[in-house]
Amino acid sequence: MKRLLGVALGILTAIGGFVDIGDLVTNAVVGSRFGLSLIWVVGVGVVGICLFANMSGRVAAVSGRATFEVIRERLGPRAGLANLGASFFINLMTVTAEIGGIALALQLVTSIHHLLWIPVGAFAVWLVIWRVRFKIMENVAGLLGLCLVVFGVALFLLQPDWGQLAGQAMAPAVPQTESAAVYWFYAIALFGAAMTPYEVFFFSSGAVEEGWKVKDLVQSRINVLAGFPLGGLLSVAIAGCAAVVLLPAGIEVTSLSQIVLPVAEAGGKLALALALIGILAATFGAALETTLSSGYTLAQFFGWSWGKFRRPVRAARFHLSMIICLVVAIGVLATGADPILITEYSVVFSAVALPLTYLPILIVANDPQYMGKHVNSRAVNLAANVYLVIILVASLAAIPLLIITGAGA
Repeated sequence: MKRLLGVALGILTAIGGFVDIGDLVTNAVVGSRFGLSLIWVVGVGVVGICLFANMSGRVAAVSGRATFEVIRERLGPRAGLANLGASFFINLMTVTAEIGGIALALQLVTSIHHLLWIPVGAFAVWLVIWRVRFKIMENVAGLLGLCLVVFGVALFLLQPDWGQLAGQAMAPAVPQTESAAVYWFYAIALFGAAMTPYEVFFFSSGAVEEGWKVKDLVQSRINVLAGFPLGGLLSVAIAGCAAVVLLPAGIEVTSLSQIVLPVAEAGGKLALALALIGILAATFGAALETTLSSGYTLAQFFGWSWGKFRRPVRAARFHLSMIICLVVAIGVLATGADPILITEYSVVFSAVALPLTYLPILIVANDPQYMGKHVNSRAVNLAANVYLVIILVASLAAIPLLIITGAGA
């Protein structure tokens, strides 16, 4: 049972990373416009994040220190600052989007305008970070997020033409109604969402919060191999529901209410209620992750005391930095900015920042000074270098495709 509950860190990281507000919408948009012809990207993303998250967790378990902290020491302050700047900017954008996502989910439940829920959501995130122990936080948020499994159940209840869906997935092609540029723009967006930098920093820092040692390396691999593929399967289910219900009806997804429409059609009010709980838990979990990751990266770079395992008064700058991030998020959202649009931009910019995140992790994971005999194997390094090429291509193509397609319009 202890080992089973230990998987909660992987579940929370996966649900918060794969199925946040932006990914909910992106997968639904992709399903409603391309069917399952882009679902291969999810598979590529799952393998990639498993590869690098496992490295990150191993670095934390072996060295007893968070990955970002080791990166700054190993590569020096200049390289660390470039890594900090890219990851912190993406984190802040995603914090803003997730707070907005919480508000949108609460609007669906209560019919009260989401702007009124923004300060409530931000306060709730701060309160959990301030008062709730890390273990309780990850267990509750991760397990409630499993309600999103209802999308998979709904897909079966809809009784789709499985042959047609398999054909879309196994023989991907650009639909006649879409351009190749838009197709590849969404491919990069899905890849950026799967490989978002804050996932590995949160996973690594969470390992330190839980006091992982070398003996916990097996637990780390279980977390990675259970959590992230689960997030990928949930993404596929969301896209599949949209492909079955929204694509034939010509409905383009622009809101959360359209995302849950297939679930309501398949399972009625009970299924809809479970979907809303799952969405709220996923967005709240992602808000916790990104807010904590913002504090983690700043504190680890500047050498501040950090962590929920310390009393707030002993990690004051760590907690203050997170409060500032939440205040900034409230300020941006108060202008009426669309949380979904913010997140869609954040996943594209995540793709731009990926080389600055994953190359340093690969370097550290191969350094015997920190890793001893637990450095990467040749097979892991080969796979990682292949992924670095993919990451570099995605990074270089992201902004040009953003401009050419008008953000996939």
